[in-house]
Amino acid sequence: MGSRPMLDGCTPWPEVFVDRYWAAGHWRGNTLDNLLRGWALQNGARTALVHGGTRITYAALNRRVDRMAAGFRLRGLRPGQRVVVQLPNVPEFVITVFALMRAGVVPVLCPVSHRESEMSPLVRVTQAAGYVGPSTYQGFDHTAMAADIAAEGPFLRRVFTLEAPDAPSPYGGLTTDPSGCQYCPLGSIDAPPGPALTQSADQVAFLFSGGTTAAPGLVPRTHNDYAYQARAAAELVSLTENDVYLAALPAESNFAFGCPGIVGTLSVGGTVVLAEDPEPAQCLPVIGRERVTITSVVPAVARLWLDALPTARADLSSLRLVQIGGAPPYRETAERIGPEWGCRLQQVFGTAAGLLTLTRPADPDETVLTTQGRPLSSDDEIRIVDVDGKDVPDGEPGELLARGPYTVRGYYRAPDDNARAFTPDGYFRTGDLARRTPDGNLVVTGRH
Repeated sequence: MGSRPMLDGCTPWPEVFVDRYWAAGHWRGNTLDNLLRGWALQNGARTALVHGGTRITYAALNRRVDRMAAGFRLRGLRPGQRVVVQLPNVPEFVITVFALMRAGVVPVLCPVSHRESEMSPLVRVTQAAGYVGPSTYQGFDHTAMAADIAAEGPFLRRVFTLEAPDAPSPYGGLTTDPSGCQYCPLGSIDAPPGPALTQSADQVAFLFSGGTTAAPGLVPRTHNDYAYQARAAAELVSLTENDVYLAALPAESNFAFGCPGIVGTLSVGGTVVLAEDPEPAQCLPVIGRERVTITSVVPAVARLWLDALPTARADLSSLRLVQIGGAPPYRETAERIGPEWGCRLQQVFGTAAGLLTLTRPADPDETVLTTQGRPLSSDDEIRIVDVDGKDVPDGEPGELLARGPYTVRGYYRAPDDNARAFTPDGYFRTGDLARRTPDGNLVVTGRH
């Protein structure tokens, strides 16, 4: 990769680090969509995705991705262009993201809760050529929002809408509005696959968007770095084809997408169950019905599930591991999980820009209850520094800095933010305060 740009507006890893990560076997040169081809060959008849009564095998998932990728190309999307994806936890989210990657297009993953104040700058910064979203969702008209944004400027020219099941398409196939923006149902994006594109794994696979109106905070993740993160996280929790992962948090978040999440589960031939709402009334019965073995939640959701279980009478006996991240849980919440759910707790700290720290399944209970664990990779480099940027002794709090094989070297098209958020030697300033325990675990104590 070195000095060759991954995508205009991205900061590459320096050549010396590229060589190191390849030599270590972290980066393996395969794109995520091509990995899916291999997973489908190995696990064709196994169930890849579950959503309500819908079950999709690996072979069907890969075939649908192939046909949708060809359909996107037929609609005029070109390699290197960006397309905003704003979908809830439905199979079409996974299919669309992989199809765009297979077409060489860069998906921009953003929360379904984002409205025009967040989406308009996002389209402007990414110069997004397309938008994929629900027609309407939970009472909000996403198509109207996309139309308003398309009317603002020259970028957004294709809107693909996920219609409610059995709903007639409001455009009956394809329409073009006065601004020249085309609208068509996502379900109609279907064409016979052509020859596979030759793509490089050092290119940007997708952009995470988690930021605010003022700073979209777009994180460019490459195929190499993200495939490594998901694979390493899957290995750390001993994920196998017999595991069933419940995506209860938004699928577009790094936590649910690849820690190991959706991508890690697919990489081992497991099953991903998609839930559109983390509410206990939806998730607890699903855990019993689908024999879910692993899931990821934030502390507030964990507390809701714990409090609801006595009256829900759900069977959680299949659960073996629950990851808690997003913020450290109160000890009282953490202590309830083992006894009340009969499974292991794993604390996870992570950012969309990279660094993941996790407690290990074999760690002592006290470590799991009180720390956010150790870095995922042997090549993760961690510093904890004071306000002057000097390293503090172990046990003292300071700002957490990181660089490594899946931690980006800069936000997308944000030179001013990058000057503040990254050190001259490439460490990402997480903005989180942490201290290191004598045995090398991190305790995240707040924000900088």
